[in-house]
Amino acid sequence: MAISKFFSKIFSAGKAEQEQKTDVQEAPQETAKAPAVPEIDPAQLQLPGEHAVNRLWSLRCQEMPGTPMPRLSLAGLEAGEVAKELPRLNLAVTSTANKRIAKTVPKDLESPVPPMDAQVVVFLPINKLSAWLLVYPPVAGGRELDQEMLRRALSENKVSFGLDEALLEALPEKMDRYFHLYKAAQGTAAVNGTDGAIEDQFSRSFEHTLTVDEYDRVDYTSLNIVQNCEKGDVICRIIAPTKGVPGRTVLNQEIPARDGRAMAPPKGRNTEINEDGTALVATLSGHVEYTSRSFQVKPVLDIPGNVDYSTGNINFLGDVHIHGDICSGFTVRAVGSIYVDGAVEAGTTVEAGGDLMVTKGVVGNNQSVVRAHRSIFAKYLESTHVYAHENLQTDCMVNCEVYCDGSVQVRSGRGIIIGGRTRAAHEVSANVVGAKSECLTSIYLGGLPCEEFERELVQQELEELEAQLEAVERKPNSPNKQSRLSQLRMKLSVSQMKLDQIDKSLEKLMAEREDGKNDLRRLTFGLAYPGTEITIGDCVRRLEQESRQSTASLLSGEICLI
Repeated sequence: MAISKFFSKIFSAGKAEQEQKTDVQEAPQETAKAPAVPEIDPAQLQLPGEHAVNRLWSLRCQEMPGTPMPRLSLAGLEAGEVAKELPRLNLAVTSTANKRIAKTVPKDLESPVPPMDAQVVVFLPINKLSAWLLVYPPVAGGRELDQEMLRRALSENKVSFGLDEALLEALPEKMDRYFHLYKAAQGTAAVNGTDGAIEDQFSRSFEHTLTVDEYDRVDYTSLNIVQNCEKGDVICRIIAPTKGVPGRTVLNQEIPARDGRAMAPPKGRNTEINEDGTALVATLSGHVEYTSRSFQVKPVLDIPGNVDYSTGNINFLGDVHIHGDICSGFTVRAVGSIYVDGAVEAGTTVEAGGDLMVTKGVVGNNQSVVRAHRSIFAKYLESTHVYAHENLQTDCMVNCEVYCDGSVQVRSGRGIIIGGRTRAAHEVSANVVGAKSECLTSIYLGGLPCEEFERELVQQELEELEAQLEAVERKPNSPNKQSRLSQLRMKLSVSQMKLDQIDKSLEKLMAEREDGKNDLRRLTFGLAYPGTEITIGDCVRRLEQESRQSTASLLSGEICLI
């Protein structure tokens, strides 16, 4: 009760003055415009009217009218830091102000308020990257703020780095030196090093898309899927990581920084890091390809003309680029991709470990075989055995035996499939299927056609080897017999391993079917003639009349045209 009476006496004069000002201003306020609402500083600490700081300010106003109102703002800190530090600032300010208010209360109401010097409060954020000053004014004739007070308070709080000397010199003379928050010191934040990086000079992936012109024609020479490079060419730039720069708190303590991490260079076959470690370069001329998380340079065998008696058959470990034709009776095999600028004639065998591209097409006379472990692109295919482990794209197919583990696209150019048997794992899409003559054109959808065909071949090979082994075992014992048995058993073992691998692939396909992941089996066409036979799984449907702009798919156990 005594304390409340004491403060009522202290604040009574100020309260009376405020009431007088209010009475004087009441009349004009009736017609005056409403004052603009000041913007709220999100970094400012909002104090209630009865807060101890406001009560100290009222005391100061009794001695020094016109003292600026309290303003405690952490402007300059990031929004996330402000949200964390304002509660801490509120706690520090409330604690110190309450203690100072308690000291202003005399032992009895008749005693005068005891004199107190100005008080400097130092506030340190959690990260210690700044130091803030709040000064309470003197009371009852106490000592005003001076340099000694500021330096002593900073020293007691061990603030010694990044001091704002200009502020410290000017603060004792500032009009708003009291009840305001000032940043007195600023530390240095640690800067982590940047991680290393790789800047590719060659593409890591290709989209094999063919551009169709306004006449519905495709230029098969414009695929640009060969990335040629010369020996010494830069495949990718290697950007080294940077070291971190340590920081320092206002307490002069070091803040450690993390160094950047180096990126592992994508080094593959026929590539090397240059002397200064800034680039991955090719060690030979060839074709750049990105596989298995690394760049590699495949040697390219360049045939300037035809594959004929001047070159003989070709077996190459890299890519092959043939600028002419593959003439009848010759074989071209490559571990990489094969690019033929001309045509493939009858009686040839072409096998590519990568893609196969034939600019002018293939005329096989039922004697040619073209095979690719990835995709096949050809202008046309006629009377040819075709095996593509991924996708097949062409303008025209006539009387071909096609095995494709992906999709068959015959939409560019004439877009015709006539005769033969086309087997695709997912989709066959063509402008026209069949012919007016109603020749049998068979479309099979589902499974893994290439894998299943290879399984049949391996199975036949196994049966032949077992028959040979059985025949040799019936012969009389001799050194020749033992040698022959060893060879046959080795071949049997290799063939059995091939068969096991194929069976695993087929089992995986069946599991995907059960999970509903293999439901894209369909035939899409603009026109299908009678004589077109569609097989999806165990269901077969033969078209008896022309159908236009439809999709044949399996619905409820039947092949339906939608």
